[in-house]
Amino acid sequence: MKEQGVKWLQLRMLGPAILFISLVSLYPFISGIIYSLKDGSLLDSGSFVGFANFAEIFRMSEFWKAFTFSIGFTICSVLGSYVVGLFLAMLLNMNIPGRGIFRVALLVPWVVSSIVSMVGWRSMIGDQTALVNTVIQAFGFEPILFLSSEKWAVFSVIMVKIWRSFPFMMVSLLATLQTINNDMYEAASIDGAGKWRTFVSITLPQLKTATFVSWILMSIWSFNDFDVLWLLTSGGPLDATQNLIIMSYKYAFIKSSTGIGSALGILSLIVLLALALILMRVQKKED
Repeated sequence: MKEQGVKWLQLRMLGPAILFISLVSLYPFISGIIYSLKDGSLLDSGSFVGFANFAEIFRMSEFWKAFTFSIGFTICSVLGSYVVGLFLAMLLNMNIPGRGIFRVALLVPWVVSSIVSMVGWRSMIGDQTALVNTVIQAFGFEPILFLSSEKWAVFSVIMVKIWRSFPFMMVSLLATLQTINNDMYEAASIDGAGKWRTFVSITLPQLKTATFVSWILMSIWSFNDFDVLWLLTSGGPLDATQNLIIMSYKYAFIKSSTGIGSALGILSLIVLLALALILMRVQKKED
């Protein structure tokens, strides 16, 4: 009886939190599913059409372009931020002068708000008179249309995303690097292993768990990215940098098609779940 009383007290204490989470997460999720099955707008909930919205989406060339960009943007952002983050994590794990200052300074891209950082980037690469193009022209070269050319816009948003994301990778990997026993490196050195062999045989295996966790989280954040893409290019030019999230936003709030917009959101969730499951299965096989 006493144990039942304790459990009942625990449930009562958790009740408000569960209710709050349900209101802010579960209710919008269920509403989104319902909207995806209707042909509604911002002013009218519409009538039930079943999976017609999903069928229409799969017939859109715009969807496949956004889907391809979303996957490519996610892969490049995750791998790019991982490589930069790992390099800096290993550098900061060494006993270098001013290590504490560098650790704080390298966190700036992560902690500064998206609006502030994207405004800064637009001032540097936004047009022909921006800072970077001014420097380029000073050396006698033609200005680069970083945000107006399709190829350059894709390249630019990926680079900015990597710049914004690498501190997370750096901190995650640095925390794990500091837990590796130095005796392992000393034993490898005695056995005559070089730096590359030590890195491949000791460092990378020890970072495996942190790597997969950071990859899963960064994949979700990159695939769902809205602020970087919207504040830099709004999905342009010619939808070259439009991912599924921006496409969903445009259909729901600009084109006033909540059915298509909600269906795009549901499809994005399915893709993310599939991606997370694939990474988790790969990690399980490695273990």
